[in-house]
Amino acid sequence: MAAPDEKTTSAAPRKTPLAAPTPESKPVPGPELTEEQKTKYSALLDKAKAFTDITCDQEKDKSGPLTDRERAWLTRECLLRYLRATKWSVDESAKRLLSTLAWRREYGLDDFTPEYISPEQESGKQIIAGFDRQGRPCQYLNPGRQNTDASARQIHHLFYMVERVTDVMPPGVEMLSLMINFKPSKHRQNTSVPLGTAREVLHILQNHYPERLGKALIINVPWIVWGFFKLVTPFIDPVTREKLKFNEDMKQYVPPEQLWSADWGGDMDFEYEHGVYWPALNDMCRERREEKLSRWTAAGKEIGESEVYLAGGTDVSVAGRTYEATAVASEANGDVDVDAVQEKLAEAKLDGAVVGGTKAERAAVSAA
Repeated sequence: MAAPDEKTTSAAPRKTPLAAPTPESKPVPGPELTEEQKTKYSALLDKAKAFTDITCDQEKDKSGPLTDRERAWLTRECLLRYLRATKWSVDESAKRLLSTLAWRREYGLDDFTPEYISPEQESGKQIIAGFDRQGRPCQYLNPGRQNTDASARQIHHLFYMVERVTDVMPPGVEMLSLMINFKPSKHRQNTSVPLGTAREVLHILQNHYPERLGKALIINVPWIVWGFFKLVTPFIDPVTREKLKFNEDMKQYVPPEQLWSADWGGDMDFEYEHGVYWPALNDMCRERREEKLSRWTAAGKEIGESEVYLAGGTDVSVAGRTYEATAVASEANGDVDVDAVQEKLAEAKLDGAVVGGTKAERAAVSAA
């Protein structure tokens, strides 16, 4: 029989984000590229590799050479998302990629800190918790928990959280599920969004986050919000409109054990406590960003690197470098020629068991 404190612990609501989807949640494989699409991707990759400087028209002092962080952002899947969004126009994709890089600099997106965003988050009006049946992270928006007056930081908060969603995407997942609950608050009734703000958000999402929305699941829609959706619908592209689902049984999209019980009909008993959730989310996301950067650096800092490799879904980079082998070289000899180590491994026809063996075994391989 469990001790009383064990019972209390097991019955306590969850207060931290989930780290992974259920084993049954599987990403939907993307379609194979046609020969024409492969050619266009190669052409865009060549253009991206030729990017040297970012020109910021709004804040010219932020113009300058492409940084490592921006090079790492230009992944294979990122380039393909822009190609799909532009109906496979190489020139338009290149133009939009440069526009997004400039926007990210001017907006200061990579410089928003947890401390700066924290006042917007204190009520739990946005929560990243759980994954849908395709392994896409669930980002809950709770307008009824609005705790601040309209400001630029409110919008910064939204895109800060979208960036955190991309941090936790499992290998093979490129999209998110947006979960919006319009249940009103007893304390704050004015949760409407100005039309200008809505248009700004839609513009940013469509131009700088193409192909990122998997589903938008929406519940408790009052009549005034229906009117709002009618106003903004002309600004939403037809593909996005098809992703909107209103007041349905959301368990068909999200496994019950990872679907919030509050209003959503799931089994996940979640309670927002800012002092617990906020550091846990940011620590998890920081660790994943650091791991991706480490893998990107180890594979040669390539533009066009695979997001599957960066997220740990494979240990083979787009250049054919094996992540364990790179780690072996660093562990055994410090600063070692990675290409030379890869060549030795290929010549020896070593399998994963040897590469993943003891430190002494791996050191012997890299020193061979």
